[in-house]
Amino acid sequence: MRKQSRSNDRRQKLKVDEKFKAFQVSYGITFQNEKLLKQAFTHSSYVNEHRRKPYEDNERLEFLGDAVLELTVSNFLYNKYPTMSEGELTKLRAAIVCEPSLVKFSHEMNFGELILLGKGEEMTGGRERPALLADVFEAFIGALYLDQGLDTVISILERVVFPKINVGAFSHVMDYKSQLQEFVQRDSIGVLEYSILQERGPAHSREFVSRVCLNGEELGTGNGRSKKEAEQHAAQMALEKLKHKIDVN
Repeated sequence: MRKQSRSNDRRQKLKVDEKFKAFQVSYGITFQNEKLLKQAFTHSSYVNEHRRKPYEDNERLEFLGDAVLELTVSNFLYNKYPTMSEGELTKLRAAIVCEPSLVKFSHEMNFGELILLGKGEEMTGGRERPALLADVFEAFIGALYLDQGLDTVISILERVVFPKINVGAFSHVMDYKSQLQEFVQRDSIGVLEYSILQERGPAHSREFVSRVCLNGEELGTGNGRSKKEAEQHAAQMALEKLKHKIDVN
């Protein structure tokens, strides 16, 4: 019976090792210290059920990963939005590193399949528990930083997190109109004017098309379910256009 138990343990370990190897291959990373990688995915319930073996849970890595994530996201936002105020940057960063966002990143990277859980936690749906998935994402970032350094952390965020910022996934917490107004006033380059070009769709699913002009010249257009949302998207396009002009010059 004991021999069979040991055999099952070995099979289980091989299965886990294969999953972690496949994960590393899919993201083009190779951990020097694979124990760190496994620790990032080890929940305290698993450690409690394997007391005779030297397992460590991911709580300390989670603490470190939280700080690394804040630093790397802050640096990205600071460079991407040069006209954004401290308050706006803080609000945007909070939306990116909050639990619901971290859960989405974990799902995208299939972290649920890699987590090492105790049987009780497994039976109560721990693998899909939002807080647990968010913690694992932070722990993974912490482990990656210790093993590979900031550059590799940033390369992963460039695949999973930063593209979502670039396509406006967090635009609901951003005020592009205020940023554009600030940009124009700072350099005294003229007067902004917004107008609604089009309203389309049925009453229950209306879509608006807005345009923003600077001194009569169109700078950007945007669509939205409300006039306000359309204007925000138009302002976003205008900001990108103005910043591109500055970069080129």
